[in-house]
Amino acid sequence: MDLSQAKHAFITGGASGIGLGIADALAKRGVPVTIVDIDEESVRAIVADRGGRLRGQVLDVRDRAAWAAAKAEAEAALGPVDILVANAGIGPEGKELVDADPECFDRLMAINVGGIFNAISAFGADMRARMRGHIVITGSVAGLAVPNIPRLGSYAAAKSAVVALGEALRPEMAPHGIGVSTLCPGMVASNLGRNTARMGGRPQPLTIETRAGAPVFGPAMNPAEVGEITARGIERNDAYIVTHPQEWAEVTNRWRELEAAFSSGG
Repeated sequence: MDLSQAKHAFITGGASGIGLGIADALAKRGVPVTIVDIDEESVRAIVADRGGRLRGQVLDVRDRAAWAAAKAEAEAALGPVDILVANAGIGPEGKELVDADPECFDRLMAINVGGIFNAISAFGADMRARMRGHIVITGSVAGLAVPNIPRLGSYAAAKSAVVALGEALRPEMAPHGIGVSTLCPGMVASNLGRNTARMGGRPQPLTIETRAGAPVFGPAMNPAEVGEITARGIERNDAYIVTHPQEWAEVTNRWRELEAAFSSGG
């Protein structure tokens, strides 16, 4: 998508971390941006800090009844949305799957998967009808390298679902001129732990390693850098936007196991 022609970007989880990094990258390119977040105080602070370059709204992405009003408010202010970034999410709690708190599991799925579906449901049909635009949904490298990362079962399951949503949506929207990218970041220096706790989760200190004992996700990346990578991915209409290419080794470990299973002939 030619970002110089973009009219309005709507970004969930936009008041901090990756969402804010993307918002700043798009605003720098002249795209009018609405950031939405459940944290009203942060929304107000960011809008004030950016001196009018961003506009803000408060939204709980789980609240389906609120989505229509959020869309109407944003588009009344800045016109139809042609870049949708469904990014809001919470983080893992660092427990093995059998020890996961069912309430925490449900919350994680409702925000990380349900929130993305709600965004697509709210905006996708109108974007398709106008035959222009781009959708970015935030997954994770954890959704691509599931078997090799312990104590991320619930989180990896959610992010795997997000990857599947992106892979299904992309060919559905392509004939209508809508690009779809799945953002698969590694470790990013964000407020994910704080936001998880704010939503009622209990994040635990976690050194994320592969089952072989090697660190995974690489060094924590600045959200501003993720924003720039994402903006370039939108311009190229990348199917997957990856922030830490060195993590390909962990992804290929999974595919080798799959390849072996298919090659064995059952």
